[in-house]
Amino acid sequence: MKYKAAIFDMDGTILNTIEDLADSMNHSLEVCGHKGDFSFDETKRFFGSGILNAIRRAIAFERGATLDEIMFIGTDRENELATEFIADEEEILRIDKFFYEYYPQHCNIKTGPFPGIHELLDDLLEAGVKTAVVSNKIDPAVQELAKLHFDGKFSAVLGVAESLRIKPYPDMVNAVLAELGVDASDAVYIGDSEIDVRTAANSSLDCIGVDWGFRSRECIESAGPVTMVSKASEIRDIILG
Repeated sequence: MKYKAAIFDMDGTILNTIEDLADSMNHSLEVCGHKGDFSFDETKRFFGSGILNAIRRAIAFERGATLDEIMFIGTDRENELATEFIADEEEILRIDKFFYEYYPQHCNIKTGPFPGIHELLDDLLEAGVKTAVVSNKIDPAVQELAKLHFDGKFSAVLGVAESLRIKPYPDMVNAVLAELGVDASDAVYIGDSEIDVRTAANSSLDCIGVDWGFRSRECIESAGPVTMVSKASEIRDIILG
């Protein structure tokens, strides 16, 4: 067995959440007087760095920034974005309040696991691999979806908490490793975005990237060292060796 623990991202990795995320984002934007008909493909580009950055990206895109430009938000390139694309922080927090109230109640309408994920988790657990979720999603929704779709299959589940910096900082991963009692050298992080690759690197974990989620294969591979897979069974083969 190559690893003792497997830590998974949630959105775009183990669960196909994009329709519920898009519906909730569009609703929250629309009730606050903004454009509220973003497509699934557009919404995929908003998420990955937490809900506040997702809202900032949506507003920037509404104001005319390109899909490539909005990805600067939440990174050290944010100052390259024209000031007219940057929303007022008070407005961001107003939209966030609507999203935080709406999404947990509507997070499981169209959401479901990707093919092979249940079988993968069963195989890992049978082999004695500890499994966990670390997500930049709001914690109430992370806890609810993990229980609804994967009850008993994860030893630790963690969404955004006020006391911990979000991915790609290592705080959340380190907290889960401590809870699992596993060293970073014995764990692997699995995700679908550039944020996940950077999170793994910042946490001194190996990384497996999946190509069925929110980002293109090219985007994931450009972020740093990563082993790419196209099927859940390939993750099992890598972890179990």
